[in-house]
Amino acid sequence: MKFVSTRNASVRVSASEAILQGLAPDGGLYVPEFFPSLALVNIHEISSYPELAFEVLTPFFEDDLLAPDLAEICIDAFNFPVPLVKLHDRQMVLELFHGPTAAFKDFGARFLASAMEKLLEKQSRKLTILVATSGDTGGAVASAFAGRKGIEVKVLFPKGRVSGRQQQQLTCWGGNIQAYEVDGSFDDCQKMVKDAFMDTELAEAWGLSSANSINLGRLLPQSVYYVYASYLYHEAFGVKPTFIIPSGNVGNSCGAYWAFSMGAPIERITLAVNANRTIPDYLREGEYKPRQSIATLANAMDVGSPSNMERLFNLYDDIGTFRKMVSATSVSDEDIQATIKAVHDETGYVMCPHTATAEKVRRSLAVQDDTIVVSTAHPAKFEAVVEPLIGTTVPVPEALAALLAKDSNFKSIGCDYRQLFTD
Repeated sequence: MKFVSTRNASVRVSASEAILQGLAPDGGLYVPEFFPSLALVNIHEISSYPELAFEVLTPFFEDDLLAPDLAEICIDAFNFPVPLVKLHDRQMVLELFHGPTAAFKDFGARFLASAMEKLLEKQSRKLTILVATSGDTGGAVASAFAGRKGIEVKVLFPKGRVSGRQQQQLTCWGGNIQAYEVDGSFDDCQKMVKDAFMDTELAEAWGLSSANSINLGRLLPQSVYYVYASYLYHEAFGVKPTFIIPSGNVGNSCGAYWAFSMGAPIERITLAVNANRTIPDYLREGEYKPRQSIATLANAMDVGSPSNMERLFNLYDDIGTFRKMVSATSVSDEDIQATIKAVHDETGYVMCPHTATAEKVRRSLAVQDDTIVVSTAHPAKFEAVVEPLIGTTVPVPEALAALLAKDSNFKSIGCDYRQLFTD
């Protein structure tokens, strides 16, 4: 299996090379040359989530340097539950927040960290990881890479645009993890990372790579839980589910489309976005117009220029096909608040603001059954938003409580990427 750049299909590399590079030399994102069929995977004989991940991902690592280590990487990365919870009848919630930092980013970050550490050990190399975060990515990457040999991590987060608990999660590590508060938006952070990569002299000197969802090693494992949940649902109800996914940088959604491309039993995929309307506006107008992000209650989705749209454009390369395969709905802060309260009043279930965007979209559908809302973060990470709406406290998961008790340390900088490489 080889992987090609979204900007030049003649750029062909192995999975390991794509993972270590992060971004293709031409600035594009790596995508598989083709998607292997899940028909070759006997889902019904698989006994655990790590085993399923190994079976789904094996074709992508065929003849790769990491092939002998893939089973161990999956066992190391996916050591927490992935429950599919019933909300109403055939309306389900896929809870992806049971990892160490209580967010879906744990799946990709832990897989990537384990894979990178093994590759660097094999090649006697060192790397510097740059990662921009709109909230949850930074904490997940910091947790996954903390103490890993041969890897330094620089986490960039936008000043005043992450929740207090999110900021604590990404600034409490020290050691090989450095956190930077950027005086700008997430899009500014993301641009700094890309600019650093395009500075070839600096990138080579520091051995730069990425742990954002632009990295192939984040996307591949995120496709697995869509395979997992769609097969569980299909087995239980005999129909293919529609996934409704909270979307910011579109990496999580892209994982669903890759699962669909492999043949997972998925009826449809729809994106729920906040007031950052770049994708809905593109679907309506037919012209893609990235813009500066707007701050919302669902802050991890505050992205005006989603990086992984480049991968979706690679999948569906004309507006007609794109409109046929992709739908996206914008949800206001007021609707996020109302949905959190309504769900709790009706069922006792507590949603984070991001999950509530997807639930609001589900409630707008003509047919709400045969749907899976993707829950991307534990509501305890957003207690300032959630608790006043539901009138009670949200219990803090044990792993999150341990991080909140640690000391915080970060450096405040502007929007010049060169500031990341000065003492």
